[in-house]
Amino acid sequence: MKGRVLIADDASFMRQMIREIIEPEGYEVVGEATDGVEAVEQYEELHPDLVTMDIVMPKRSGIDAVKGILEKTPDACVVMCSALGQETLVMEALQAGAKDFIVKPFKPDNVLSTLQKVIEKKSED
Repeated sequence: MKGRVLIADDASFMRQMIREIIEPEGYEVVGEATDGVEAVEQYEELHPDLVTMDIVMPKRSGIDAVKGILEKTPDACVVMCSALGQETLVMEALQAGAKDFIVKPFKPDNVLSTLQKVIEKKSED
């Protein structure tokens, strides 16, 4: 197994798309969150190795959720998911502590290489 992953996105088809890209490659999806509040709660409950986090979500933004996760777990690995044209939000997320980002629409190779890079870097630390 390559790692335990929490997928946070308010769109169910996006969560499903990420799941279909990563599960065949050996990642275990341990949870799915539909908003930023759920993402923080599930992170605390499940302690995944990695979180894929949509930037724009209801109740609590992805950026806010990253801050909430990192307050309690400073070494958490969060990869932001953003649509093209959200560069300002991506920069804000990276400054908040996200480790990397992937751009929608997802290209399977990009998703897998980004997750692999983040997990490898975590194991080096």
